[in-house]
Amino acid sequence: MYSLSAQQQPDQGGLIIRTLTAFSNRPLAGAHVRISSIEDSAFQPIELTTDNSGQTEEVELPAPPLPYSLEPGTTRPYSNYRVDITADNYEPLTIDGVEIFSDSNSIQTSALRPLDSPPYPEDPIIIPEHTLYEEYPPKIAESEIKRNSEGGEIVLSRVVIPETIVVHDGTPTNSSAPNYYVPYRDYIKNVASSEIYSTWNEAAIRANVLAIMSFTLNRVYTEWYRNKGYDFTITSSTAYDQKWIYGRNIYDRISDIVDEIFTAYLSRPNVKQPIFTQYCDGSRVTCPNWLSQWGSQQLAENGYSAIEILRYYYGSSIYINTAEEISGIPFSWPGSNLDIGSSGQKVYQLQEQLNTIAANYPAIPTVAVDGIYGEGTQEAVRTFQSVFGLPATGITDYNTWFKISEIFVGVSKIAELA
Repeated sequence: MYSLSAQQQPDQGGLIIRTLTAFSNRPLAGAHVRISSIEDSAFQPIELTTDNSGQTEEVELPAPPLPYSLEPGTTRPYSNYRVDITADNYEPLTIDGVEIFSDSNSIQTSALRPLDSPPYPEDPIIIPEHTLYEEYPPKIAESEIKRNSEGGEIVLSRVVIPETIVVHDGTPTNSSAPNYYVPYRDYIKNVASSEIYSTWNEAAIRANVLAIMSFTLNRVYTEWYRNKGYDFTITSSTAYDQKWIYGRNIYDRISDIVDEIFTAYLSRPNVKQPIFTQYCDGSRVTCPNWLSQWGSQQLAENGYSAIEILRYYYGSSIYINTAEEISGIPFSWPGSNLDIGSSGQKVYQLQEQLNTIAANYPAIPTVAVDGIYGEGTQEAVRTFQSVFGLPATGITDYNTWFKISEIFVGVSKIAELA
């Protein structure tokens, strides 16, 4: 790990750059990465090269003191960096505004376009200020339960976790704003990284992630915008929905929590649809009967659990539910961890998925597809976990199983397009 001395900078945050090829999403090895400070002219730029998994080593970067991000204030609690990426036969890419918090690690994912591809309107990518630091339009209040004109709920047949969220990057009526097709978990991680601080108490992060997921799944379940004639799931406008930011970096603590609880949403008795859990920052804007983001952090510091925080704001009848189906993920969780000595169809499926992934991520060794969880399978799982930022145990737990399924779906689509 690259780091500055403690004497030079006592407060730091970690950053990994992950590079992919645009359109095919294959890892891009050998890309040159330059990290520079936007606000500190004395900062010496850092030069890195991506490995065969398309990743740089983790670097530690100067950041403001940790307490700045733990309570409301006027001092910006993060540092802003610029990332320039170049690679042979690809268009260079610049990302301005990568946010680094003290004592917080993050990943900046970037997709480089082949030289002959058309330009993106987001080139360079500019990440705006965080919603807790900059003023954004407050949420326009809506009813918690959505109903149609005949008085019944507007619902799909069941609550599912969608493979993709179609994000309209503007207000609903802005027809010139682009639509982006974003994997569900990536969408939740992006919104949470844009709307709360990764330095917060874990219970506060969990409560906010649950509110963000329930809000999103309500839009999915009720087909809110499609019923109004639009071709998207949700917008990036804080006045209507949640703040999603194209191209922003994602924080490890938030990512890990989303991976753990991504099938969850919030319910009330006798209500089929996920609860439309509106919220506000609780400092510049107050919102009675909605979750306060800053208030949730204070409650967590006072010992409240995530569900206690949610019930404090939304009432005692609210509870955590689980979606019945995960759309787009081909194989269900086997029910217990897979490890040395495990065998059977689930191990066989796991091995096939790992081998498919290894074709695009050569750091992951291929394994014998025999349905027996031996040392080879353990090592392939351990390498997969290391590449994708999971604890490298070699054990296929719940988070690892669904991460393998997620990546398998992605690379399978690459193969279909090839």
